[in-house]
Amino acid sequence: MEQIPVIAIFDVGKTNKKLFLFDENYKIVFERTARFTETHDEDGDPCENLDSLRLSVFDSLREIFKHKEFNLKAVNFSTYGASFVYVDEEGRPLTPLYNYLKPYPPELGKQFYETYGDEARFAHETASPTLGNLNSGLQLYRLKHQQPKVFKKIKYALHLPQYMSYLLTGQMVTDLTSIGCHTALWNFNRNTYHDWLTQEGILPKMAPLKAADSVLPSVFPGSTYSVGIGLHDSSAALIPYLVSFNMPFVLISTGTWSISLNPFNQNPLTEEELKNDCLNYLQYKGNTVKASRLFTGYEYEQQIKRIGAHFNQDPIRYRIINFDPAIAARLQAQTTFQPKQQEGSLQQSVFEQRNLADFATDTEAYHQLMIDIVQQQVISTGYVLRGCKIQRIFVDGGFSKNTVFMHLLAFAFPYLEVYAASMAQATAVGTALAIHQAWNTKTLPHDLIELKYYSGVQNEVV
Repeated sequence: MEQIPVIAIFDVGKTNKKLFLFDENYKIVFERTARFTETHDEDGDPCENLDSLRLSVFDSLREIFKHKEFNLKAVNFSTYGASFVYVDEEGRPLTPLYNYLKPYPPELGKQFYETYGDEARFAHETASPTLGNLNSGLQLYRLKHQQPKVFKKIKYALHLPQYMSYLLTGQMVTDLTSIGCHTALWNFNRNTYHDWLTQEGILPKMAPLKAADSVLPSVFPGSTYSVGIGLHDSSAALIPYLVSFNMPFVLISTGTWSISLNPFNQNPLTEEELKNDCLNYLQYKGNTVKASRLFTGYEYEQQIKRIGAHFNQDPIRYRIINFDPAIAARLQAQTTFQPKQQEGSLQQSVFEQRNLADFATDTEAYHQLMIDIVQQQVISTGYVLRGCKIQRIFVDGGFSKNTVFMHLLAFAFPYLEVYAASMAQATAVGTALAIHQAWNTKTLPHDLIELKYYSGVQNEVV
């Protein structure tokens, strides 16, 4: 039997850890999903179980090699951002994998900005709002000032995708997509590391930069597969669209975060945009991508649990609720309660302020949740649409399969073409595409993405 050439992609989200094997046509021929129990750091805050993650890589590869029908040509990684693994000279992690939601010490944040300039100017230079530990560079600053002995032992601070690549290559590198995602490390005006890294003695802790389409040999004797250096997941999710479409578009990549990505908007970030969680990313070719973010995936999960508990329903039921235009129209017409939205409060949940006793059924409450989420999404996506002629909005990830969300979004943007993008895991496919030339003998396929059009003609609903 002739073996199938495949690439293995480890797609590590905050919740689900996925392994995919793609053939040369980018079709999934094997997949597996796992969830790991969180552990805790020295302060008792929850964090990723780094040992479980590391072991899962080797366990997964062993499983792949048991499948004799596959010929493993390459491996690559995509993970969530804002997560550093601090390794010593031997490559051993020195600390837990700190959670980016861990509260940042206020006094340390104040000290940082008093030293390196006011927050507004710094945010403009680094193209990111002030986000505490989500600015992963400030995690390094915290470690230096709170755990100086540990800091001295650091050989390199590796973002999570590059740490996972290191496990197979033994080489420590840095990639631009991880550096360019709200890290406070990169000066977007100068297209280089920000000066503060040199002044703090942090720059030597950054591994050498390599191009995102680079591959390295596996460190294991007898292995013939190539290993990518890893990508930030939001940047990876954009790659299939950049490969497939030339017409200007915005991609709303949905998951734990809902991120609106506009690779065609080169306008500088405004103060208002920075206050409302807009930022710039670096895509895999090094170009700037204007982006805005909402924590809607997390909010959605919390609120459907609340709805389910109130109405005595299993939250799983909400995976298949269909859009009801009559319910949506009626809810939109009701103005008895309008949650307060203040400047800079876009990330605050609107629905959690609502009283579930006001709704007759859980279906009605669910539609109100989605109306509230889409209203926030419209504001957030609107920031990256400004000053740029865009014709299409693509939605991928969890919400692309949610007909309530998609209908409401189309009604909100009646002057744009709104599509649910159906493809086998955009982030994983993008991660594979980034190193296409290193493993795939075929030309890039033209049918990567299936699109479902949602009409916005009934724009009175939203």
